Amino acid sequence: MRHYRYIFLLTLSLVLLGPTTAAAQENDSVGKRKSGILTPIKWLGRFIDTLSVRGIDQNYIEVPKRPWQVILRGNINQSDLKLKSKVNGEELFAETVGELRWEPRIMTDPSIYTGFWAGYRGYGFGYSWNVAGDKGRYLTFGAMGGSYGVNLRIHTIKSDEPEVFIAGTYRGFSDDGEDEQIEYHEETMPYILFSPIRIRTLMLDGYYMFNGKRFSYAAAYDQSAIQRRSAGSFMAGFMYYHSHINYAFDLNADFILMMNDIGRIKQWQGSAGVGYAYNYVPVKGMLISAFAMPMLTLYNRNKIWKYDSPYRQKALDEQIYDVDLEIEDYLITPMSSENTHSNMTFNFDARLSFTYQLGRYFLNAYGQFSNFHYRSNNVKGRLNDWFVNASLGVRL
Repeated sequence: MRHYRYIFLLTLSLVLLGPTTAAAQENDSVGKRKSGILTPIKWLGRFIDTLSVRGIDQNYIEVPKRPWQVILRGNINQSDLKLKSKVNGEELFAETVGELRWEPRIMTDPSIYTGFWAGYRGYGFGYSWNVAGDKGRYLTFGAMGGSYGVNLRIHTIKSDEPEVFIAGTYRGFSDDGEDEQIEYHEETMPYILFSPIRIRTLMLDGYYMFNGKRFSYAAAYDQSAIQRRSAGSFMAGFMYYHSHINYAFDLNADFILMMNDIGRIKQWQGSAGVGYAYNYVPVKGMLISAFAMPMLTLYNRNKIWKYDSPYRQKALDEQIYDVDLEIEDYLITPMSSENTHSNMTFNFDARLSFTYQLGRYFLNAYGQFSNFHYRSNNVKGRLNDWFVNASLGVRL
């Protein structure tokens, strides 16, 4: 996360420097010297102002005179991660016949975040921290123009109690203990981890509106513009997604074993698609916006790390039930890593937004749902992620 902090601090510096332009012009004694320093910032501000009005139909889109937005945000989020693996049960457990299915699922409790967003005509950043539910945090960056929108969202979560589905065929005996029986059994149970699974996701998406003249994406999602009349637009978009799932910590050796020795998983995806968005203005000051875009994942790369441990070796030697295990038996060591490229797949991106304008103040609520899949040899999984933002903002 260190490089994310650098990006955050750089963006914060740019936002805080913006308002100093007017003050610098009032200081005659050092006016010339400061003018040279602030000229690029003033030029950038004028350039953004020009972009915000270029090519728009002002009967449909209004650009507010006050360029700054400061927004207080509340967020409800839930992530649903499901992993699937198959292991050789006969190799690990004497009573098992054939393969064992091992499917841990991490569905976080609905988590509540609070934070802020600040920007100049749609160019800015936000930060939110967890106040209830599973631990996590959000860092967001945004850039909205007349015909385009770009957003970056970074999310981190932890969980130490996944729910595990396990299924397989086992050897048993009849009630009198004489006849061997083979039975299929499955169950779902909580699985307590001594070290939590840590998940970090980064999602960068960008969109181009073909009807940027009359349709404003910014009006629905950061309120740097105001949609005055109803309009829709076809959109082209891209999405870059990166996730890091890490449970490779000492004392998780038993969990790693059931995941085919995999302790870390990284995924990179690049997707593109075409969708449609519509801004509905039922009355002045109110906006309801809906957006949906199916996407084709063209780049889908995975990297996994495998780990060894004394626990693993004792399981292969069928000794885990015959000897007393010590803490040292659970200590893991790196074994190997491998890269794979998965086939093309489909993802889906959908959003719904409600906005109400009241002078220089505004209220907004919007939700988003995202779905991602990956596969690597005997392990595959998917991540569903949804969130709802509620915002109260003011223009300065």
